[in-house]
Amino acid sequence: MDDPGQPVAYMERTRAYYRALGYKADYVWAHHDDVPFTRLAKPLAASRVALLTTASPLDASNKDAKGWRHVWSAPVDPAPDKLDTHDLSWDKETTHTNDRESFLPLAAARRLAAEGRIAGLTPRFHGVPTEYSIRKTRTQDAPDALTRLHEDGADAAILCAL
Repeated sequence: MDDPGQPVAYMERTRAYYRALGYKADYVWAHHDDVPFTRLAKPLAASRVALLTTASPLDASNKDAKGWRHVWSAPVDPAPDKLDTHDLSWDKETTHTNDRESFLPLAAARRLAAEGRIAGLTPRFHGVPTEYSIRKTRTQDAPDALTRLHEDGADAAILCAL
């Protein structure tokens, strides 16, 4: 058991996990030397914020042959009670995703807006797939998500990943 007073050795645990699955090479984390993050153009209190999640919609009738491996959007109001997280990688033995706020904090964001810390939320939140393809993320999913953020008038975005 890890010492509760110390940080979780996430990267080493991940390496051990992949080795236990039989992978010969350690997992290689993506890194980007040219990340296009920029400073906010206006104060956060004047900024409209969009939330992005890696969870999927519950409605299985809308899934394509690959599941929800594409960017999707849904209104923040009414907020969905639940989202699908079963196909994502997270420690299912130690925790759960029954609390939607833990990976899509709409109520917390609304409180920040009510307190004047942010100008408000965009009308939609967006789902982005967790892909192992950096190429697909860079050429398809990221540009699609950025287009949706511009359509919604987002000044800032928060990725709430599982």
